[in-house]
Amino acid sequence: MKLILALAAVLLLEGCSGLRFAYDNADTYLRWRASSYIDVSGEAADELDERINDLLAWHRTQALPKYAGLLDEAQRRFGRGLSRSDVDWGYDSVRAQAREALGAAAERAAPIIDRLTPAQIAHLEGRFAEDNRKFAREYLRGSESERREKRAKRMAERLEDWIGRLTPAQLERVRQYSERAPLLDDLRDRDRKRLQREFLAVARAREASKRLPQLATRWEAGREPAFAEANGAWWSEVFAMSLDIDRSLTPEQRARVMGQLRRYAQDLRALAARGQEKGK
Repeated sequence: MKLILALAAVLLLEGCSGLRFAYDNADTYLRWRASSYIDVSGEAADELDERINDLLAWHRTQALPKYAGLLDEAQRRFGRGLSRSDVDWGYDSVRAQAREALGAAAERAAPIIDRLTPAQIAHLEGRFAEDNRKFAREYLRGSESERREKRAKRMAERLEDWIGRLTPAQLERVRQYSERAPLLDDLRDRDRKRLQREFLAVARAREASKRLPQLATRWEAGREPAFAEANGAWWSEVFAMSLDIDRSLTPEQRARVMGQLRRYAQDLRALAARGQEKGK
């Protein structure tokens, strides 16, 4: 799951100019990420390479055209100004594509997971522990006010990647979002550890082929009720902020977003076409 999410981050967060380069090197990146979690060699390493290549081939031909279509629709909706139904559509669309990609990844990874030795599982458990320490350093340190301020800064940076420099009023709206929305970091930390425990239990039982796809696509199934409630409240604040900022966009900011959406769609179609040519 972490590998597909890493790939999604490359696709969604990197600048448009670097998208094709990043995706063309995704196989190398995913092998590097996978090898840091699953210590394999020899025939197992060769099989891992084959399964990563198969996943990327599926992603190029099946997923990328859908992403491009969604970006076209997002451009149309954004051009006329967003409504709450548009925000809901975007949220639902991204979740649906994430579930499909995670399911495809889980199906391909499961046979390797089922053959992990106790030593390899222990290595994986150690890597999860390192991830948890990194998460704690990044999100759990500091007072509540410091964490809210840091969250507002991260959100502002993400928005500026898309729309350019925020106006003072837009920055104030981001600050209000961070003050109003519940802090989720402690709940997220517990939920991450829950998923890690479930993954390790599946690996130890050698039931990945049977259970991993469902675990990958239904990651919220075992959440604490408190997390589910707080997460819903957080998304409500994000949606409200997004609509307010959309209404405040300058013509230049809106044109920048429209251009980025258009360029992403063009790049994704070019990557998908290249994948289809390779498959012939």
